[in-house]
Amino acid sequence: MKIYGIDHLTITDVITVLNNPSKAKLNKEAKQKILKSQQNVQQIVESDRTVYGINTGFGPLCDVKISEEETAQLQHNLIISHAVGVGKPIAKDLSKVMMIAKIHALSKGFSGVSLEVIERLILMLEKDIIPVVPEQGSVGASGDLAPLAHLVLPLLGLGKVWENDTPVATSEVLEKHSLEPLILGPKEGLGLINGTQFILAHAILGLYKFDYILNLADLTAALSLEAYRGSSSPFKKELHEIRPFEGSKKVAARMLKFLENSENLKEHEFCDRVQDPYSMRCVPQVHGASRNAFEHLKILAETELNSVTDNPIVLSSEESISGGNFHGQLLALPLDYCTLAAAELGNISDRRSYLLLEGKFGLPRFLTESSGLNSGFMIPQYTSAALVTENKTLCFPASADSIPTSLGQEDHVSMGSISGRKFNQVLGNLENILAVELMFGAQGLEFRRPAKCSKYVEKAYALIRTKVAKLEDDRLIGEDILSISDLIRERKFEVN
Repeated sequence: MKIYGIDHLTITDVITVLNNPSKAKLNKEAKQKILKSQQNVQQIVESDRTVYGINTGFGPLCDVKISEEETAQLQHNLIISHAVGVGKPIAKDLSKVMMIAKIHALSKGFSGVSLEVIERLILMLEKDIIPVVPEQGSVGASGDLAPLAHLVLPLLGLGKVWENDTPVATSEVLEKHSLEPLILGPKEGLGLINGTQFILAHAILGLYKFDYILNLADLTAALSLEAYRGSSSPFKKELHEIRPFEGSKKVAARMLKFLENSENLKEHEFCDRVQDPYSMRCVPQVHGASRNAFEHLKILAETELNSVTDNPIVLSSEESISGGNFHGQLLALPLDYCTLAAAELGNISDRRSYLLLEGKFGLPRFLTESSGLNSGFMIPQYTSAALVTENKTLCFPASADSIPTSLGQEDHVSMGSISGRKFNQVLGNLENILAVELMFGAQGLEFRRPAKCSKYVEKAYALIRTKVAKLEDDRLIGEDILSISDLIRERKFEVN
């Protein structure tokens, strides 16, 4: 059981709560911190002091004083005026991770948001009342204002929530659960929509997917190397100890494990080849570099997950700080870096696929014995190449751009929301690129029999053959790619 606002949450913890919301709760200590923070805000309202967002307007309207009587309307207006997102809704799981991250941040007791509001968010999560959030509209500074506004509209009885896979009016769902809309108190609207939870949710789910894909990419490379009858010498420990990057050391060790006792690679000992092409030989260096990027983003994402990212921060009834903890740059840059790292896995995978089609070293051209009459696997590599290039176009760093907003008050923004979305788009394409390589690798192994592969490769081959038969003559193979992609998404391959 994890305690919101108290425990240090990891990405694994978030995935656990995502799948079972009852695995996280508030305890007495967290509730006391929340109540104290709410009390601090109320004391500020009752005083004559001017504090941004509590008794002033927002952004460039921070010089407009708001009366105590108008504070509830101020917070309501803030939410409805900022819910201007456009585009398709994000995946329901992304909305759920946004809620988990927002609950955790608010429960730390520096935001002035009431216990009632936080408990309503927890209840919504537990009852699967998940807000519909559009994917576009955040510039990633002042936080993810538009998507977070959509996330919290249901607190007011507004907006839409998911019912199965259909967006429905929040009012209908609240009525089914006998829930009344809430009236927000001072600072609550600002605390709810300031923050980086949209960027963070994309980072968390992207990292969860990328972790598996990194491991699968190593196994996929081993399958291709077996089919190509390449050499395992480039993976020897001694080579990587003298250039000791953690990522490449880990990949090299994994490759040796995946290729252990391979009869195919023993055949290589007696061939006249001196070196394999880079896409085979440099797997530790290329896959390892992507692993290094993954680890960097993971550290920063978990730091952000356990941070307070709204504004202003309420330290006491006497002190609040208007700062920039909502700025998304700290995640935007590493997200862009990780997007490039994911794209490179696809780039090198496509090159290995291409090598298997060349008709060298005992493999027939296009992996078919009747080429000419049959195209074999010629065209799936086109699909792979198209996806690789699409990923390259997604590698332009969104964080390299900044367009001033809010009359120049917010004159530098991170665009981290776009970084997070692109990261996940690249990962989706990468699943299909690896599916093509796995399909080619399994076909290549057919021409190496009766030689046996390592036990890891044999298991991967057998799994592929449960969905995709050996290609004898041309047939519809587009569905074969999708079938292997489904195996990837369902995490069916044993990658450790």
